[in-house]
Amino acid sequence: MSASAVHSLWTTAAEPISKIDAPKIEYGQLSPTLIVIGAAVLGVLVEAFVPRKSRYYVQVFLSVVALAAAFAAVVGLAAGGYGTTKAHIAAMGAIAVDGPALFLQGTILLAGLVAIFTFAERRLDPEAHGNRVDSFAAQAASVPGSDSEKAAVKAGFTTTEVFPLALFAIGGMLVFPAANDLLTLFIALEVFSLPLYLLCAVARRKRLMSQEAAVKYFLLGAFASAFTLFGIALLYGYAGSVSYATIASVADGSVQSIDPALADTMGNDALLLIGMALVVMGLLFKVGAVPFHMWTPDVYQGAPTPVTGFMAAATKVAAFGALLRLLYVVLPGLRWDWRPVMWAVAIVTMLGGAVVAITQTDIKRLLAYSSIAHAGFILAGVIATSPDGVSSVLFYLGAYSFVTIGAFAVVTLVRDAGGEATHLSKWAGLGRRSPLVAAVFAIFLLAFAGIPLTSGFAGKFAVFKAAAEGGAGALVVVGVISSAIAAFFYIRVIVLMFFSEPKADGPTVAVPSPLTMTTIAVGVAVTVVLGVAPQYFLDLAGQASVFVR
Repeated sequence: MSASAVHSLWTTAAEPISKIDAPKIEYGQLSPTLIVIGAAVLGVLVEAFVPRKSRYYVQVFLSVVALAAAFAAVVGLAAGGYGTTKAHIAAMGAIAVDGPALFLQGTILLAGLVAIFTFAERRLDPEAHGNRVDSFAAQAASVPGSDSEKAAVKAGFTTTEVFPLALFAIGGMLVFPAANDLLTLFIALEVFSLPLYLLCAVARRKRLMSQEAAVKYFLLGAFASAFTLFGIALLYGYAGSVSYATIASVADGSVQSIDPALADTMGNDALLLIGMALVVMGLLFKVGAVPFHMWTPDVYQGAPTPVTGFMAAATKVAAFGALLRLLYVVLPGLRWDWRPVMWAVAIVTMLGGAVVAITQTDIKRLLAYSSIAHAGFILAGVIATSPDGVSSVLFYLGAYSFVTIGAFAVVTLVRDAGGEATHLSKWAGLGRRSPLVAAVFAIFLLAFAGIPLTSGFAGKFAVFKAAAEGGAGALVVVGVISSAIAAFFYIRVIVLMFFSEPKADGPTVAVPSPLTMTTIAVGVAVTVVLGVAPQYFLDLAGQASVFVR
């Protein structure tokens, strides 16, 4: 056979294949995420090419500009009507651009911005060898206590990689609540989890504890991811697709065409229920709901405090956003199946978090159990299954994230010779030593407790009201009881700070740079404004509470 004959065979065989369509990506509508991920990639290049002396300044500048620009992009999209009338599914069905997605992305970006300020704080620890130091290890790769670590401290090294890592985490969190198919959901989950595992391990003080926290978080997170992935596989077997819309239409029986290869498994309810349970379990792990909460206190205590604040606020926002979209868009037809389970989870989460927090002696562990109780309160809004439920959850997440970052920023200021003084006994008499810091912390604690005129009260009221109207009155009763239990240990800390004698060898309060001051000031401002005049923000959350289907 001649070469030309072979060539002609090739060409005739290749012709009938239709052109592969190029994917249609709406870059403008995905700009917030693209800006953050682009800046994170730039940050990695900065680590490689910028001299060590200037890296810190370049990274802080890059991170702040990127987050501010991404927030501006979110505001621009919302102003352009993408949260209401123009809401639609972008990126070939992978990402939803709608009210809840934009609201949560804006919250995550603002929370990330104020958290980055605490990452960049360099005035709290005494100078080491004439160099200012931050909360992160001089050289994360060196063994704690080894000669290489001492040499790195002496040379004034700093781990500036924390900024691109934080940006990657924020990038994943932006996609997570907006994901519109299970594969995008899983990829976003990994993109924001992996940087968090690393960030937990790089504390400057108590490095072994920090590494232990990271390993615990990584192992349990890997298990949770595996459950999620297995659930996704079962749901794919059930519906023949990973797209939310298709799964929803198969679940409520409105699907038209059935793929013959999947005809045997499609509509098998066991696959749907087990798959759903596994995916929701992965999300409840990220939220820190009982019984998937065991990692929370250990990781919050061991991780560097700026990372704890960032993680506590932003991860909750992203995970609740994804959970809402999953339950409201994919499973509205299964309400009778998932509501009783969520009832049980919400009740044990509220009570468990509140009761166990009473026994804590470490301020970071106390805030960790408090965050578990708050996950239960937010779940009450999720269970409401109404537009009010969605808007109350959005409002609560916005209010909660700033209180949390502010509270952990205050924790970084109270120090003794060993670094942060997190044991509660050390906080005795703090109100007499530095009344301002104690008063600010008291405001955050009152907001956590849900005292009127703070954002916590407005958020709890909205969530409980939505739950009561959604027929979950009993849940509200449990929520109010849990709030009362929780109020006990918040008030106990306030009493400890203001009404006990300061010890002679007690901790000092470090004077921070304007960076941490800004973070705390923003936290206080948001807490007070959302508490005194919440209506505008409740309306904003109300406008943003409709999911695109």
